[in-house]
Amino acid sequence: MPQTVQGVIARSKGAPVELVDVVVPDPGPGEAVVQVQACGVCHTDLHYREGGINDEFPFLLGHEAAGVVEAVGEGVTEVAPGDFVILNWRAVCGECRACAKGEPQYCFATHNATQRMALTDGTELSPALGIGAFVEKTLVAAGQCTKVEDADPAAVGLLGCGVMAGFGAAVNTGGVTRGDSVAVIGCGGVGDAAIAGARIAGATTIVAVDVDARKLETAKAFGATHTVDASAEDPVEAIRALTGGFGADVVVEAVGRPETYEQAFYARDLAGTVVLVGVPTPEKQVTLPMIDIFGRGGALKSSWYGDCLPSRDFPMLVDLYRQGRFDLDAFVTERIGIGDVEAAFDKMHAGDVLRSVVVMEGAR
Repeated sequence: MPQTVQGVIARSKGAPVELVDVVVPDPGPGEAVVQVQACGVCHTDLHYREGGINDEFPFLLGHEAAGVVEAVGEGVTEVAPGDFVILNWRAVCGECRACAKGEPQYCFATHNATQRMALTDGTELSPALGIGAFVEKTLVAAGQCTKVEDADPAAVGLLGCGVMAGFGAAVNTGGVTRGDSVAVIGCGGVGDAAIAGARIAGATTIVAVDVDARKLETAKAFGATHTVDASAEDPVEAIRALTGGFGADVVVEAVGRPETYEQAFYARDLAGTVVLVGVPTPEKQVTLPMIDIFGRGGALKSSWYGDCLPSRDFPMLVDLYRQGRFDLDAFVTERIGIGDVEAAFDKMHAGDVLRSVVVMEGAR
């Protein structure tokens, strides 16, 4: 039978979020119902609330989550009731041209649940990133559930978006390896995850760049060997000075602005790599001399979800966490209730948190 649970929605553009009753259908073929234990408050959720993604209101917010599978629909073999899972928004199809080429991390036809969750009056909800996890139970495509070893859901759930995006930008997209020099511009949660990924991959020089002294201090804890306050000095010159005058092998831009992308471009070494993981708004444009693009060589890449393959990357990163080698706990600034999402958005705006994490009552 369908269940009625509490969830957080954005009803209209820019309006405060609301805690409402949400009807969750029984899982159909290829679907699963997951009892959500924890869900991070990500900037993407704020983009949804502000109408920055699309206008398919009302949105059921939340997507960076972990929990336990409660029920599965017909034909589901990937997971079973009782499995502890991290939710992902890249449920690969196995059939598109990317999957056919053996590159499922670029899948162009990812799956979502076919059915929609709804308000009690029947109004269908648009789940954020096809998940919608600021809710006690959520309906997803079974492929959006990645089974992992038991761990703190508030910590490992962050792999569902921001932490995976940053880690993957450095390791998967940027290809950081032993002895590399790396610069990360923008030291929020995604940037700090890129720093942590670079450290784990063996980078020896890791330069953190930001305009907020608090964020630079936090970046040191994740593995930054040097910090640059971009409000007080030219970050390009500073990065070059810290890398023998050459520039970094890999520069991760985690802001999504033209000026910081240009800094990333000129702060890399010849034949180096720039990785854009910061999400720009549609009107942003960057202009670079073509002779510089040609003459400097290397690669200009964008990183979507850290070019991750959840079935490969989530279990590996949870193992690193359980071994004490990847401090996911450090990303969790505060644990909050499901009714505190709007206040968490305010703290995010002020730069006071890396991640506020909604922890459901039964999981505390």
